[in-house]
Amino acid sequence: MAFFPGRSRLFSSRIARITQALLVAAVVCFSLGATDSTARFNELGGKLMCTCGCAQQLMGCDHVGCPNRGGEMDQLRSGIANGQSDKMILDGFVEQWGTTVLAAPTLQGFDLVAWIMPFAVAGLALLGTIFLVRHWAKQQPKLAAGVAGGQAQVDDAMQTRIRRETETE
Repeated sequence: MAFFPGRSRLFSSRIARITQALLVAAVVCFSLGATDSTARFNELGGKLMCTCGCAQQLMGCDHVGCPNRGGEMDQLRSGIANGQSDKMILDGFVEQWGTTVLAAPTLQGFDLVAWIMPFAVAGLALLGTIFLVRHWAKQQPKLAAGVAGGQAQVDDAMQTRIRRETETE
């Protein structure tokens, strides 16, 4: 290294920049971890309904002086702080307030039917409409032929009657 006097300074500068980059990366990682509980709180709060009767999600309840929102949010915070899983927290809410506290139905039993039924009814309605339109389309030529022939006879008879009554040719 004695032959390259600027090399040691260049080497120290690179080490300093790498160290700074690693330090910044560590700070970013720790700051993301700090917001993890906030993100989890917001996510779980979006899965719950406020039980005051306002029919809004817990995080969106804008009911002035809501008697239940604060207690529900405190219960949610304590569940997260105690290290409970999302399922355990949601099950605790369901145990206390019933399934109406969930913003979306579960994927079990009757709740599964609640998810599937609107799509099934819409699909059946679409299929029924398609079959009805096809049936009408098949019947259309028969109706047109019957009406067209009958209309021509009525027109000839009507013209004869009009000529006779008006005594014109």
